[in-house]
Amino acid sequence: MEKLRCCGNFLEIAKPYFAMISLQFGYAGMNVITKVSLNRGMSHYVLVVYRHAFATAVIAPFALLFERRGQPKITFPVFMQIFILALLGPVIDQNFYYAGLKYTSPTFSCAMSNMLPAMTFIMAVICRMEKIDVKKVRCQAKIVGTVVTVAGAMLMTLYKGPVVELFWSKNIHPKQSSVPDTSGTTDKDWVKGSIFLIFATLAWASLFVLQAKALKTYKNHQLSLTSLMCFVGTLQAIVVTFVMERKASVWQIGWDMNLLAAAYAGIVTSGISYYVQGLVMKKRGPVFATAFSPLMMIIVAIMGSFILAEKIFLGGVIGSILIVVGLYSVLWGKHKENKEEEVVEEIPEPVKAIQANGNTILVIGDIEANEVELQKAEAHNKLSAVAITMPMRESPIKANQDQK
Repeated sequence: MEKLRCCGNFLEIAKPYFAMISLQFGYAGMNVITKVSLNRGMSHYVLVVYRHAFATAVIAPFALLFERRGQPKITFPVFMQIFILALLGPVIDQNFYYAGLKYTSPTFSCAMSNMLPAMTFIMAVICRMEKIDVKKVRCQAKIVGTVVTVAGAMLMTLYKGPVVELFWSKNIHPKQSSVPDTSGTTDKDWVKGSIFLIFATLAWASLFVLQAKALKTYKNHQLSLTSLMCFVGTLQAIVVTFVMERKASVWQIGWDMNLLAAAYAGIVTSGISYYVQGLVMKKRGPVFATAFSPLMMIIVAIMGSFILAEKIFLGGVIGSILIVVGLYSVLWGKHKENKEEEVVEEIPEPVKAIQANGNTILVIGDIEANEVELQKAEAHNKLSAVAITMPMRESPIKANQDQK
């Protein structure tokens, strides 16, 4: 029985770790499959449309099943929030990310996406949602981590360097790969793809910042909010595709890699991953969930070297290391901040006692807020609104002295 309990406890503790590791494999597969589809000529505008159409079809039934009751009213301000979130996420973020992925590589794109916590911190500071106290170590860690992350991204963008040979890919050559490479490997395309990825990360960070306000309205209806974002984003992506792609042939999709890329990205990375990551974040917090993102980069590097015969450059390796170091510095600062907030919430309210009119006054509340009330009570012998009076019996020793 004790062994079964130990195994049960181990599985319960290990569930979040298994879930997040599985998600990283899912994200890595999406990057590699999408890269193959883009190399074969699929338009990234059309891919965004099909991806979020699949995501809407997957998430909407669960939203109707579990969140049918108490749906918030969609007023004009609420609709505008959903409209902007859909524009930032499904349209701007995904189109820029896929364009950057087309011009660079899956490993490079995953490394750049690790800038998200630093970018979110910058956006939160600009929107005055994050307060900076330079004297505190946690704030210093977030600032230094952000600077290091941006430096790593700039290094990856401006410096390519020589090819780094991996020990398992020495015998793999590009000519042996069955995947056509139409992305181009010029420095100009590499810089262009890097800029696209930076814009995608900025849009993603803005999405997280603005989503905090929308979640206040949809606090208990997160699936509904996600399905609405995906649906509105699908409509917006259709309009963008009609403007950018004039040929009707780009919409054609068959039982091939293009369909797999759209279905996989919509179902796995926009459907299953949302649910699993939401459960993990509720149990272990957002810092725990974000800390696994560098693992995706390593998985993509291994898969890309085998499937795509991907070349890894020295500038990308050094920049990736800087970005990961900056990522964990920002996450550490955020973790310390969350711990401090939890401690403040758990600290019991202080209790003070003073004498007034022969009674003992117990004042419960914030010390600084009650200092003025205590002084008033002592000066005017009046009880404050946050005070509890308790009559005290006269001391027997004092009573005997008075009788004498």
